[in-house]
Amino acid sequence: MSSLIYVLIGIAGGAVAVALIDRVRACSLLNKARGELAKAEKAIEEKRKEFELEKKEQLHQLKVKFERETEERRKEFRELSAKLIEREEALDRYSHELERERKKLFLKEQEIEEEKRKLKELEAKQREELERIGGMSAEEAKRSLLEKVEKETKEEALQIVQEIEKEARETANKKARKIIATAIQRCSVDQISESVVSTVPLPNDEMKGRIIGREGRNIRTFEALTGVDLIVDDTPGTVVISCFDPLRRKIAEISLERLIADTRIHPARIEEVVEKARRDVEEIIQEEGQRAAFDMGISNFSPELIKLLGKLKFRTSYGQNVLQHSKEVAYIAGIIAAEIGENSSWAKRAGLLHDIGKAVDQEIEGPHALIGAHLAKQYGEHPEVVHAIAAHHEDKIADTPLALIVQAADAISAARPGARKEVLEAYIKRLEDLESIATAFSGVDKAYAIQAGREVRIMVQPQEVSDEIAVKLSRKIAEKIKKELSYPGQIKVTVIREFRSVEYAK
Repeated sequence: MSSLIYVLIGIAGGAVAVALIDRVRACSLLNKARGELAKAEKAIEEKRKEFELEKKEQLHQLKVKFERETEERRKEFRELSAKLIEREEALDRYSHELERERKKLFLKEQEIEEEKRKLKELEAKQREELERIGGMSAEEAKRSLLEKVEKETKEEALQIVQEIEKEARETANKKARKIIATAIQRCSVDQISESVVSTVPLPNDEMKGRIIGREGRNIRTFEALTGVDLIVDDTPGTVVISCFDPLRRKIAEISLERLIADTRIHPARIEEVVEKARRDVEEIIQEEGQRAAFDMGISNFSPELIKLLGKLKFRTSYGQNVLQHSKEVAYIAGIIAAEIGENSSWAKRAGLLHDIGKAVDQEIEGPHALIGAHLAKQYGEHPEVVHAIAAHHEDKIADTPLALIVQAADAISAARPGARKEVLEAYIKRLEDLESIATAFSGVDKAYAIQAGREVRIMVQPQEVSDEIAVKLSRKIAEKIKKELSYPGQIKVTVIREFRSVEYAK
């Protein structure tokens, strides 16, 4: 029993000892924590003091900055105030000066009005005195003065007219000399005559009367429909078709040959035959284009390009047939390309098409090289071929070997002896311009330059152009020709208005 008590007392003592140790430890930790807390509070206090000092310093700096800026603003305000005061004073002075000037002007106006009144009174007195002395009224004096001025003016006008007449005579002499010189120059027209006329043989001279018709109605109808000048003279067994446009001349030639073979020549038949000849020429154009492509060994052309190629058969440039020239360029370009290792097929193709724009350059504005390039691109040609066409006259920079080859081939073909005639090209260009001027007017249906450009014959639409308007139209066209063209002699402008009424008996 006592042992148990001792054990219990020992256990209790151990527990008390452990408790005392824990309490001592707790006190030690508490003291340590209090020390750390004191240190932390001290550090916080130091930080707080530093922050307050820093805050006071910032506030002080801000205050100093604010006071400085405020002082600067006050200074600026004082300067502006001083300037405003100066301006107000200047405005006040200017206002006072304006007021003084206004008073002076007012006084001056009063003086002027007074002077005007005195002048009117003086003028009235002088008029009365003059009328009394001269024995005539103011109206009579005015009439007398006007008569005198009119007489002097007539004398001056007569002198001016005499001077103008003298100057006109001198100018007329100069112009006459120029016309004579031009006429002498035009005597040498062998090449032009060969290029702009065609002859049609007749079975007998009686056929000339049928071609002319009663009172010339057949020949007038034929010339109006074809746009050519038909020359029926004393030459036995022959009539001459004259026109600068080979296409029109070909249509007229075919039509006349058929009319002669048929012997039925009257306006209705002429119209029927000319229309049939136009369709036949279209077929000829297609055949010529296909033949040119076949001769050059080139295929896969679009039908539109074939037709344009065929049109070149009836086009000349400086007296040189354009289709023949294009074939020469294609042949030369193919040889050059083969010699230097380039694609000869493309070179031939570009050479044959290089002047294709000339087939439509009378219908589309712009250089024929660029027109041709646009057409070639539109109808599916290779970009290098298109570029060679556009660059063959340096409308674009030639930056490919193919373009340079076509340039060289074109120059070789054009430069050979006898290839081109500058005079013919200028002559044809003037005739084309003559027709273009006429067709630019409203109501004009067709226009033909005939008689070597000495006459332009214009067919108008009768629904749009009356007889009175036709007279005015001929005058306007003549004035525009005088203003825009340079030509020897004179040009006759003929406006034809034909009205037809058609009805059918059923």
